[in-house]
Amino acid sequence: MLLSKGTAERPVPETKVFTVAQSGERLDRYLVAALSEQSRSRVQRLIRDGRVRVNSRAVKPGLILEAGDHVSVEFPEEAPTGLAAERLPVPVLYEDEDILVVDKPAGMPVHPAPGHPGHTLVNALLGRGLVLAEAGGPERPGIVHRLDKDTSGLMVVAKTPQAHQSLSQQLQERSVTKRYLAVVSGRLEPPEGAIDAPVGRDPGHRERMAIRQHGRPSYTRYHVLSYFDGHTLAEVAPETGRTHQIRVHFAAIGHPVLGDSLYGRPSALVDRQFLHASRLGFKHPRTQEYMEFESPLPHDLSEALAKLERKPAAGGKKEQ
Repeated sequence: MLLSKGTAERPVPETKVFTVAQSGERLDRYLVAALSEQSRSRVQRLIRDGRVRVNSRAVKPGLILEAGDHVSVEFPEEAPTGLAAERLPVPVLYEDEDILVVDKPAGMPVHPAPGHPGHTLVNALLGRGLVLAEAGGPERPGIVHRLDKDTSGLMVVAKTPQAHQSLSQQLQERSVTKRYLAVVSGRLEPPEGAIDAPVGRDPGHRERMAIRQHGRPSYTRYHVLSYFDGHTLAEVAPETGRTHQIRVHFAAIGHPVLGDSLYGRPSALVDRQFLHASRLGFKHPRTQEYMEFESPLPHDLSEALAKLERKPAAGGKKEQ
């Protein structure tokens, strides 16, 4: 083929075509099953971007298919991301051909974004020579769920598209065990409770989230472990995974997380929010065996807790 001067031949996007055998299924559910190598979020993105057509027409995810419909899916070329492999220390608790479980240090963003293009967990994992599932997206390969930059603790990362899809589905079904240790300001009452309040972007502060009437449904359970002088140690179980959810919920009820300068105020006890993802459990994507991991408090949080323990509340210490 002759090319004009200054032009280059563009690769033809890969396209897959399916013929529907049975009526009655939603388009998005049909494609999640038909494209088992792709994550649910990638399928939704392909539909949203107009890459999916039924009988040559652009469609919505909820379209009910009819027998004989022709479904075509175009897979665009992913733009090169330029993600750098960096030698950064990240403890790995478990690894096999499908997944790895890491104990993310505080101060490390999970993936590149405006403001922190490098020195992230993704860069660190690439620095270990790992190949991660592209299903997470070009800037966050393998990432199934996230922790805030200054929150430490356990994360599971997918190495294959199938693992990413399985773990994402478990998160969507709320079958993943997630437990955090948090110290909040004040005496948290009652000793066991739940916060049910929708969370959305704060319209007056782009870096913050807030309780919003039309925000996304958000539910957080907690159980008090200890009372101290002016503070409470609690085990927290978020049943949804909204951005900043735990921090927003506790600030909204008047008990901001200790050291959280965004939703509360800085603390002399610790240089960041006292929030640690201490327990993580899920079914292995391949074997379906339930796996659970635990992470002790890192040094900065255990040191802050020791200082609080020297000044127990007047009512004494309450343990689980």
